[in-house]
Amino acid sequence: MSQPAEGDPVASQPVDLATCYLDTIQQEMERLPQGTRRLAVRLRMNLDHSWLWAVLTDYENLHRFIPNLSSSRQLWRQANRVGLEQIGTQMFCGLRFSAKVELELSEDREAGTLSFLMTEGDFRRFEGTWQISTEGQQSQLLYDLTVQGRPSMPIGLIEQRLREDLASNLRGVQQEALRRASLVGQQVS
Repeated sequence: MSQPAEGDPVASQPVDLATCYLDTIQQEMERLPQGTRRLAVRLRMNLDHSWLWAVLTDYENLHRFIPNLSSSRQLWRQANRVGLEQIGTQMFCGLRFSAKVELELSEDREAGTLSFLMTEGDFRRFEGTWQISTEGQQSQLLYDLTVQGRPSMPIGLIEQRLREDLASNLRGVQQEALRRASLVGQQVS
């Protein structure tokens, strides 16, 4: 994966580091006009990238290991394009908040990229990319999300929840990939 270009607004943001066993997670956030946020979360781990791809493309089961994703359903497939319906559920100030999106994904396994764009849903904008790459013995997983809420959505609360949830989503993907690898006896360091 290439490093952010000099002058890239995300690259100039302070980076929060959190540690999880066997990995390093980095988060970056950019505030864009009209309540739009761009968040990027990067995970590095010692695990073959094919396990990450297998987990991310297990569309019917994503809700089983990604926290706060209450359902994920594949609607259609046309070659490397996939339609998904997902519902996320959050708790805000003791109240349950759910958001539904229909996404069109484009799979590029060779490049390790899953790009997605909301075609219908509860946000004004929800799009991004999952990018898997390898550096030496390490795999890297980058989740880059641009989101813009509806006018009635409190962007401050959404921003805080997204910052917390994106790291836990990557940890969920990581834990499922590690679980699957251990079932077939792959050495994980």
